[in-house]
Amino acid sequence: MKVGLLYSRIRRDEKLLLAELRDRDHEVEKVDVRKTTFGVGAAADEAAVDVGAAADVDGTSEGDVADESAGDDTDTDGDTDTGGDTDTARTATEAAEVLRDCDVVLDRCLATSRSLYSTRFAEAYDVPVVNSPETARLCADKVETSLTLAAAGIPTPETTVAFDTDTALEAVESFGYPCVVKPVIGSWGRLMAKLEGRAAAEAVLEHKATLGHYEHKVFYIQQFVDKPGRDVRVVTLDGEPVAAMTRSGDHWLTNASRGAETNAFELDDRAEELARAAADAVGGGLLGVDLMETGDDYTVHEVNHTVEFKALNDAVETDVPAAVVDWLESQAAETETEADTETEADTETETNTETETDDGDSDEEVTPVA
Repeated sequence: MKVGLLYSRIRRDEKLLLAELRDRDHEVEKVDVRKTTFGVGAAADEAAVDVGAAADVDGTSEGDVADESAGDDTDTDGDTDTGGDTDTARTATEAAEVLRDCDVVLDRCLATSRSLYSTRFAEAYDVPVVNSPETARLCADKVETSLTLAAAGIPTPETTVAFDTDTALEAVESFGYPCVVKPVIGSWGRLMAKLEGRAAAEAVLEHKATLGHYEHKVFYIQQFVDKPGRDVRVVTLDGEPVAAMTRSGDHWLTNASRGAETNAFELDDRAEELARAAADAVGGGLLGVDLMETGDDYTVHEVNHTVEFKALNDAVETDVPAAVVDWLESQAAETETEADTETEADTETETNTETETDDGDSDEEVTPVA
């Protein structure tokens, strides 16, 4: 199996996957999206455009810090590895050729924008990519996630969206205090605010309105869930739970990146049901479903499409990278089977066409020879 890896930084999560893939003698083609151009239409087949983008010493290029928001837990150990890749930029032609030569492509981009667009290009090149661009779109934007979960009948925190500071303040007041304001694009708990009163609400909303980017002018206001000091992370593969953990801490945000304590969690029937339903609602794939306990039930507050799993792997007995590679193998095998079926169908069609042509020849009028 040849696996394409879309990435912008090699963290411990990617190292775990790469080690597992290579232990099984799979070929890996790493594609640093920061140094790659993706051709559109004829450009994908014919263009040769050098981009010459060079990475900084620590593997970060300008814009990564502000935009790397597709993940959910920051790389606290500081691991950065280019795995022997050179800094030479690929051309548009090379990018298409490399991806088309892969049995499956795995998106591990940190930046939301890069994840969304690079997976879309892979799909345009007719290459199997996980997760799909549609799954990435639904998970990357909190508004899209909330709408999708609600439409599927999955319990999720009560949410209101406003586009003006005055209207947003009215929504906050209707929730009462405390309530939460979140960026529509973002992760690791960054730029989230727990509003304890009107003065804080006015200050936060004004600050967001002046940040400049249009996303900050989308005010995503959510009910504050009084969870028991922890939330639950479930990693799923096409809806099948692989392992789960709790993330506990004194802060109202319990991300592992903020130092939350992680412990293995045994899913009960209800938590498993919701994890499956949430994963299916956004299209399946390799996902991290986050739940909060609400007394005798749960609420799903987030689904991560480029889920980090190193903390989970350390907390549970399950070999998470091995499970992911097992799944990738099944994806590649399924794609190969579909391709073989299509080839057989095409061959049968051609054979039938030739047979019909031969049969037709026998009915033609023959002119006698004098």
